[in-house]
Amino acid sequence: MQIPTEPIGSIPRPLYLLDAMKGAGNGKISPEQLQAATHKALRETIELLEATGSPVITDGEQSKPSFATYPVHGCSNIAPGGVTIPFADGHTRQLPQLTAGPFRYGTFASSYVKAAISLTKTPIKQAVISASALSLLYPQEGIPSYSQEQFLADLISEAAKDIRGCLEAGAANVQIDFTEGRLAIKLDPSLKLLEQFVDLNNRVLERFSEDERLRIGVHSCPGGDHDSTHSADIDYDELLPRLFQLKATNFYIQLASERDRPQVLGLVRANLGSKQRIFVGVTDPINPRLETAEEVCSRVLEAAEFIPLHQLGTTDDCGFSPFGDDVSTSRELAFLKIRARVSGTALAVERLQ
Repeated sequence: MQIPTEPIGSIPRPLYLLDAMKGAGNGKISPEQLQAATHKALRETIELLEATGSPVITDGEQSKPSFATYPVHGCSNIAPGGVTIPFADGHTRQLPQLTAGPFRYGTFASSYVKAAISLTKTPIKQAVISASALSLLYPQEGIPSYSQEQFLADLISEAAKDIRGCLEAGAANVQIDFTEGRLAIKLDPSLKLLEQFVDLNNRVLERFSEDERLRIGVHSCPGGDHDSTHSADIDYDELLPRLFQLKATNFYIQLASERDRPQVLGLVRANLGSKQRIFVGVTDPINPRLETAEEVCSRVLEAAEFIPLHQLGTTDDCGFSPFGDDVSTSRELAFLKIRARVSGTALAVERLQ
């Protein structure tokens, strides 16, 4: 018996890479120097992830400016001033906004897959941003000669192309980041916005066969940035029934930091489809305390009381640095938490035999 365990995505960048990104942004270093720093960080991150024993790794999102905006980074029809997302500690993140059509990705995640695969033989998982998150780039006042319907049609095509490119580049699986799912309930308690998001993402997922969707998953959490969240005050009972309507196979949910894990696990059991797998969060990236392997094991055993073992996996609650400038968690702590997840999951497997 095996219980699969996978990371979510991002790892805090080393200081030299953050300095290089800043230097490239203000013209103090060349693109070639930035590329060299990025490649060094990528190689080191992959080596350190391999050392944790994780059977599946990521590229740590070392070269992504952020998990949400990588597709439009550097695009000429993108400007500041989009939707603002407030976090519980008072800080905010603001998305850019589209200024003209057509909408096209400037960067596809397959480029990250290709770079990572060249450096490892360990299976690579690739995170991509959801179509629903990118739908927020369209301004409320509209764009002359480029309707929202046209934008959504282009967005769906580009999002599907992003996923397919990762699969074709050799990614073991692809994870759609859907952190805005829980946030949608906070923004619109009527649930209409959440339902629109689910429908939009399903229009992307419907472009893949059932076999292809075995390698596609969805990650949901209440956000994680500078050790704060944007929607942890929203209960899972509104989200989970609709989350599992997404036409994906794997679901990665934040759970370690939940106040009442058994209640959430009961909701999972009540809504999980027979062909879906749930990866429960067993480590909390925004908590500076390091979990022990024994604690992780206990959380896995708890989840096993609610979820059939053949549908159970483990993960981290969130990425460790979804936005490139977030250094609230050290690289060292991130790798230690991942190691605890891997060893704690293995310990649980032994006890469940």
